[in-house]
Amino acid sequence: MTSTSLDVERIRKDFPVLSRELPGGRRLVYLDSGNSSQKPAPVVETVREHLAMHYGNVGRAMHVLGAESTEAYESARDKLAAFVGAPSRDEVIFTKNASEALNLVAHAFGPHLWGATEAADPRFALGPGDEIVISEMEHHSNIVPWQLLVQRTGATLKWFGVTDDGRLDLSELDRIVTDRTKIVSIAHQSNVLGTVNPVAAVLRRAREVGALVMLDASQSVPHHPVNVAELGVDFVAFTGHKMLGPSGIGVLWGRGELLEAMPPFLGGGEMIEAVWMDHSTYAPIPHKFEAGTPPIVEAVGLGAAVDYLQGVGMDAVEAHERELTAYALDALREVPGLRLIGPASLEQRGGTLSFTLEGIHPHDVGQILDDEFGIAVRVGHHCARPLHLRFGIPATTRASFYLYNTTGEVDALVRGLHHVQKVFA
Repeated sequence: MTSTSLDVERIRKDFPVLSRELPGGRRLVYLDSGNSSQKPAPVVETVREHLAMHYGNVGRAMHVLGAESTEAYESARDKLAAFVGAPSRDEVIFTKNASEALNLVAHAFGPHLWGATEAADPRFALGPGDEIVISEMEHHSNIVPWQLLVQRTGATLKWFGVTDDGRLDLSELDRIVTDRTKIVSIAHQSNVLGTVNPVAAVLRRAREVGALVMLDASQSVPHHPVNVAELGVDFVAFTGHKMLGPSGIGVLWGRGELLEAMPPFLGGGEMIEAVWMDHSTYAPIPHKFEAGTPPIVEAVGLGAAVDYLQGVGMDAVEAHERELTAYALDALREVPGLRLIGPASLEQRGGTLSFTLEGIHPHDVGQILDDEFGIAVRVGHHCARPLHLRFGIPATTRASFYLYNTTGEVDALVRGLHHVQKVFA
């Protein structure tokens, strides 16, 4: 059985690795796209072609290769802006990953002065008595930068809890988000639970108290249509390697007037307007935040990934994953002793299923699935240790789906889990 939402078998032919035979004659079953997605041939070929025939440094080489490389790099920015509905291409900042994008925004807050005489924008002034709000389901990339910020500033870190069924607990929303809150930063979709969070409710409360809102959209942008203007938040971070693109490239989108008000994150070439020995002035956005030689080829590859996803259609990607997730939720119920960590229904959830098997460590589950069945899943705390502590478990096994997965692969996973249980019986 395969989805009727898109031609999965045709799509699979675009991914060379999916036809790979693993040692021992095992066929690869790749269920780890929440960790990092596989790459279609058009992305691989675009990267190869650019490196082979067009590579030059961007924004500074006055020759044909430099011009071609700059055009390809900036074209990728245009594609990303259109892909997420950014009102302006200049609001799209290339970073090396989502972690850097989150750190970039956290860096803007503090009691610092920047520039020759200009004080920090009051929206970014942060000190003792001020508050930052995150949630218990965050990836470490959306926890640690804020912890470091409160250590530097004396501000207070607060967080939403998570309900037993894996939903964001907003029962104390008004107590947690107060007139002392400067920013709320939460996952758009959890990388462990699959939960899609109620952004609108959080945003309404944040606007009531004058707080900014940031989303870690690393798990949503690759899988659902996402329009930043419609979301209405202030910042969105996501990463290329989870959306068919290369590693080493991420994106920060921010509202233009906020990005203009923020201090630079890194200093160096290309982010400057002019430099003297005692001071510097800075380039306008987006270049103010892109110091040094950027990830040129990676950005070009990400642009090709956007072309591929738009060719398929994000509505079709979402529909396929929704159908696949429904099938998997039903199929996993057949496995005795399996505990799903996260929503058991399709309501406001994506194609990420994390679970435990009674009496069997997830590391053993993952190793047997890989060694004997060629099934690639992720095991561990998935860079979300506080969430696992909340559920009283050290680790989970996680299967995560994408546009190239099939219900036949879900069946293979279920057969593999039954085998794991027999091994430990």
